[in-house]
Amino acid sequence: MSRFEPNSTVNYEKMHENINIVRQRLGRPLTLSEKIVYGHLDDPVGQDIARGSTYLRLRPDRVAMQDATAQMAMLQFISSGLPRVAVPSTIHCDHLIEAQIGGVEDLQRAKEVNEEVYNFLASAGAKYGVGFWKPGSGIIHQIILENYAYPGVMLIGTDSHTPNGGGLGSICIGVGGADAVDVMAGIPWELKCPNVIGVKLTGSLSGWTSPKDVILKVAGILTVKGGTGAIVEYHGPGVDSISCTGMATICNMGAEIGATTSVFPYNHRMKTYMEKTGRGEIAVLADQFKEDLVPDNGCEYDQVVEINLSELKPHINGPFTPDLAHPVSEIGATAKKSGWPLEVKVGLIGSCTNSSYEDMGRAASLAKQALDKGLKCKAQFTVTPGSEQIRATIERDGYSKILRDVGGVVLANACGPCIGQWDRKDVKKGEKNTIVTSYNRNFTARNDANPATHAFVTSPEIVTAMAIAGTLDFNPETDYLTAANGEKFMLEPPTGDELPSKDFDPGQDTYQHPPADGAALTVIVSPSSNRLQLLEPFDRWHGKDMEEMRVLIKVKGKCTTDHISAAGPWLKFRGHLDNISNNMLIGAVNIDNEAINKVKNLLTGEFGGVPDVARHYKANGVNWVVVGDDNYGEGSSREHAALEPRHLGGRAIIVKSFARIHETNLKKQGLLPLTFADPKDYDKIRPDDKISITGLKTFAPGKPVTAVIKHSNGSQESITLNHTFNKNQIEWFQAGSALNRMKELQ
Repeated sequence: MSRFEPNSTVNYEKMHENINIVRQRLGRPLTLSEKIVYGHLDDPVGQDIARGSTYLRLRPDRVAMQDATAQMAMLQFISSGLPRVAVPSTIHCDHLIEAQIGGVEDLQRAKEVNEEVYNFLASAGAKYGVGFWKPGSGIIHQIILENYAYPGVMLIGTDSHTPNGGGLGSICIGVGGADAVDVMAGIPWELKCPNVIGVKLTGSLSGWTSPKDVILKVAGILTVKGGTGAIVEYHGPGVDSISCTGMATICNMGAEIGATTSVFPYNHRMKTYMEKTGRGEIAVLADQFKEDLVPDNGCEYDQVVEINLSELKPHINGPFTPDLAHPVSEIGATAKKSGWPLEVKVGLIGSCTNSSYEDMGRAASLAKQALDKGLKCKAQFTVTPGSEQIRATIERDGYSKILRDVGGVVLANACGPCIGQWDRKDVKKGEKNTIVTSYNRNFTARNDANPATHAFVTSPEIVTAMAIAGTLDFNPETDYLTAANGEKFMLEPPTGDELPSKDFDPGQDTYQHPPADGAALTVIVSPSSNRLQLLEPFDRWHGKDMEEMRVLIKVKGKCTTDHISAAGPWLKFRGHLDNISNNMLIGAVNIDNEAINKVKNLLTGEFGGVPDVARHYKANGVNWVVVGDDNYGEGSSREHAALEPRHLGGRAIIVKSFARIHETNLKKQGLLPLTFADPKDYDKIRPDDKISITGLKTFAPGKPVTAVIKHSNGSQESITLNHTFNKNQIEWFQAGSALNRMKELQ
């Protein structure tokens, strides 16, 4: 079953034509990602193309939004005044379902609790021509892989793990809602021309090593910011040993190295997957245009990483950051040395990264071995199917029963604990403990709101083995388990079919197709709602320099979008800007006192929560800035991390470096994302300083601005701040936001 709409025509001819124009212009072989990206240029003849520097104007084929980010995206689209989306677009209900008891009960509760939001999204989708995947349909990225991705497509999605589609040879890029609005409005979408990192794969996967281990290894090599501004392109003879869904796993977690996206070349594994998911006709076309869906011979990468899959060992990464990589064989000793709890309290498999039919089959093969020896999991064990199609198929084929019998709880087809939607009861907040997941991200407190939880990410196979053993220092390649009868045994390496031998079971129909004309439909947002709020335009730039702004907070260390705008219980306010702003920066560490959510109000001298002090400054006409560290805003694509500072009176975010999506989101909302020309200047700013940004009257691409720092002792000094604004983006700033500028041009 595929929901591939008739208006989603696969235009390989146009892409082929554009690729030839650009190849002739550049006079060199092209990488695969260059072919797909440049194949979607708005003006392939005139576009200035230089990796890492020029801004490309692109025409993506489609847009996808998950329910937590779709609320703000659709509110912005409504504000644009446009009657209907210009490209095929879909909304996916996956983020608002909290894991409590089990799939059926949790889904029913979510439908009741979130009825107002679901009704808003369904009605807005119907009115503006956007497809609506109902709660229970599955996780956005799995739905895209099953229905909308195909080799050569360019898709943008309002979620950082949108690159999952690269497993099907697609260029799928995570963005903020304002970027999605541009594309839905039919405006060319801007992206800084990416560098290209090549990952050459040789050898072949076997035994306990899984596709997840490839990206766990790459994350350890490149770190959480090593992929920033680049597309990671996998190639080489080892590619063919990885299933299509395994390639999607690798691309999905590429978000954790800051990559713009990741992609694999078209091959027979992708063709088979498309045939099994109702897109055989696209596979026929892809075969005809195969030369455009693989890299040119002799193409050059900006950096090359080589991995021999035959030598790659199972890995586990963490805690607290997804790039702290360990071979599974070494994690026990490292944990003992570091004081990390060895007992595994909970093992969690599934999520958008690892919930394919193959993943579930391989996990079930291990569970069956344990059951055959009279064992169940020592740890709690949860299973999250990626989609209704996966849930129905693994139920039919017996995998779900095996996973339940070994002690597993099958959760709803949703994000659940991966994004903090987990009503965890087995440990108290602050209690030190270890969990092992097949997820992609493991920042402090992300899964369960407990900062003392040590979360490790690994493959579903290793999670299952460790859940059975109950301990982090279990290496299934060398260690024995004790059967119910007392005999020692080792788990055989996992096995599982790549795809079901029968067709997929689609399960329940959970898709609402938009009517041909929704003009007569209405979208209701109650003025008294605490979950939805229509947007008011942000104020225009006043035409002068920004004078004597207060430092709201000087952030110490890692500051992800989870720190800036937490998820979990706050997800319910994602459609209400004023209410969600009460979580702004409440997870960030204040360098002044090493405390979280405690900053000094320099008007009153009292300490207060970050959002409270920001509101007080705004009410008193005082503008403010945030000062931050490296890779500021890494992680989720949530644009609330940019909307909230703007809403509460922020004007500039000054840091050592930015993560790509967050920097763009700040620009879209009329803020100034600025970086220290000399990173050591971070140390010059004190929490009680006043900061002026000068040079804004002559604000221009490539021209730095100056920050004048006034210290409380009366002294002052000037530092240089860099920016990456282009001409169009400067117009967003001057208009007050990208949305304001769009309205000016209508």
